[in-house]
Amino acid sequence: MSNDNLNAVYDARTLGKPRMLALGVQHMFAMFGATVLVPQLTGLSVSSTLLFAGIGTLIFHFFTKGKVPAFLGSSFAFLAGYMTIAPNGEKHLLPYACLGVACSAALYFLLAVLVKVFGVKKVMRFFPPVVTGPIIISIGLTLSQSAVDNCSRNWLVAFSAVLVIVACVIWGRGMIKIIPILLAAVVSYVFAGILGEVDFTSVKNAAWIGLPVLKENTVFAIFENPDTSLIITSIVTIVPIAIATMMEHIGDIAAISSTVNRNYFENPGLHRTLFGDGLATLVASLFGAPANTTYGENTGVLALSRIYDPRVIRIAAVLAMLFSFSPKFAAIISSMPGGTIGGVSLVLYGMISAVGVRNVVENKVDFTKSRNVLVAALILVLSIGISYSSAGSFQLGAISLSGLAVGSIVGIVLNAIMPGKDYVYGEDKQGDESVNFIVQ
Repeated sequence: MSNDNLNAVYDARTLGKPRMLALGVQHMFAMFGATVLVPQLTGLSVSSTLLFAGIGTLIFHFFTKGKVPAFLGSSFAFLAGYMTIAPNGEKHLLPYACLGVACSAALYFLLAVLVKVFGVKKVMRFFPPVVTGPIIISIGLTLSQSAVDNCSRNWLVAFSAVLVIVACVIWGRGMIKIIPILLAAVVSYVFAGILGEVDFTSVKNAAWIGLPVLKENTVFAIFENPDTSLIITSIVTIVPIAIATMMEHIGDIAAISSTVNRNYFENPGLHRTLFGDGLATLVASLFGAPANTTYGENTGVLALSRIYDPRVIRIAAVLAMLFSFSPKFAAIISSMPGGTIGGVSLVLYGMISAVGVRNVVENKVDFTKSRNVLVAALILVLSIGISYSSAGSFQLGAISLSGLAVGSIVGIVLNAIMPGKDYVYGEDKQGDESVNFIVQ
């Protein structure tokens, strides 16, 4: 019996090409806020970021056989690495940081090989619903701070975005009901413009057409006059961060699987999703763009729109690539007010956490057992607490781990070593289907 969501759409072609295009635009807008923020914080190119977000997404879809509706955008996990090597966004230092990020892809490939050789069951037994549920909840909650910070820039603009989403979801019909994020972004942007909250100076000065990638911003520029010491420092400092991003990757794949009722750990396989993510990060970094990662924002769009067709994601990827050749478009997106981004994010991040709650509830995780309470509690507290602490991360020597990475690692280890496990992947039918996973 199928566990497909009621009224969910797995083949967007039934909606017609115009609607598919609009849905693709919606996913593109959903990722803009966070994706563009990374180059703004690091000094990397916005245009190259858009280009390789699109290319990275298509690479990921190629290696996952076009089955996983995931969009790959800029990863925040490597921010500490970029800022360690190029603290002020120095253009001549950023390629070295990008080299370190590119080398981190090797860890993705290694784990992908291990999963392929030993089987997903041996890996996934460390990720029962009592672990993945709280991790998914934590993903949404740790992102919530950025949403509220953006909202605080202008709560009126933020609430205008929220109200549009609510109105579309509750009272919308037809196309309006399935593109609430896009409509919210446009309406809120216009509203902010009317209030004088948008600075269009950069938009006026930007050219219509331009190349998104310049050689001097790529890793290849290093080899004209390489600094060996800095190369080694960059690699040693940044590569270990991939441990955190791989944990986040597994959490994101669990969230997407739970949202769309498909077991992507089994089909196309965790080894494929890891390899696709790693290769996307490698390619993006070599050409001076931020590391790629599966995007929670777009998972939120999936949960809200109930349109689960990966083709829509690929449309968004192609559009991002096309728009990367327009500096004026990049300027328009960069000028999007914080209130607009915050209002949209407020809903999207909440949807991610809601998926995690559903994960736990539908699995009927037994919280009368102290071990389950302890595992979930530590994941939540460490993930959120460390992220919101004054340090913002956990320092282990030269390695900086995000709160989510620490919480995930602690939860995984505790669940593995503590007695009384009530779920074994591949053996517990109820548990395997607890997060609505079905193998297609």
